[in-house]
Amino acid sequence: MNNIDYLKKYLNEDDIENGIDKLNKGISPQYIVGNVNFYGNIINVDNRVLIPRFETELLVEKTINYINKLFDKKVNILDLCTGSCCIAISIKKLIDCDMDASDISDDALEVAAENIKLNDVKINLINSDILTNINKRYDVIISNPPYISFDEDIEDMVKNNEPSIALYASNNGLYFYDKILNDCKKNLNNRFLIAFEIGYKQGNDIKNMVYKYFGSEVNISVEKDYSERDRFIFIWK
Repeated sequence: MNNIDYLKKYLNEDDIENGIDKLNKGISPQYIVGNVNFYGNIINVDNRVLIPRFETELLVEKTINYINKLFDKKVNILDLCTGSCCIAISIKKLIDCDMDASDISDDALEVAAENIKLNDVKINLINSDILTNINKRYDVIISNPPYISFDEDIEDMVKNNEPSIALYASNNGLYFYDKILNDCKKNLNNRFLIAFEIGYKQGNDIKNMVYKYFGSEVNISVEKDYSERDRFIFIWK
């Protein structure tokens, strides 16, 4: 679906001309519409948060499958770098869990709070730089953190609209994975699952980080997206 067809599908007829004008000024169509359908849920979005992608819907699906296989109890879940809260909301609606979601951005947390209310779910929001302000232990930590390298070329519409804090990371895009894996043991129960969305070239580097911080005591699976590119990594014990 091209961008104009997207606007025609989701905007009222009276708003289409104004929407196309905004589109011609380089504004993302999802921000013009003001929301997206993510895993069957309406998620409000604007330039304070990343626009959810189809790949992240697959992260939700795969994570739920892992949870159902690994646990036979109500699970405690933490969604790191939650942004719009699309991941946390979608999982919370589908499985029995206690859900916390965190972000360092006050702007993102405002959008997340709107979406929690819109979708009528109970999720606890935390302002935290990764795990700095988080003291609880969890069965599951899930994250779609910023993973684009600062020197990587991306589409102008993404670069010019979406918040850079949600896109870019140092260390060739690997900073947040290293930080989470280095710090998360204090926040994990003895039996746990870590679920990441990753850049398609980052699988081996992140696997090496897992071995560095967890040794051979965990299971690791790098899994592909709809385009058959490495896009997810699951770590469990």
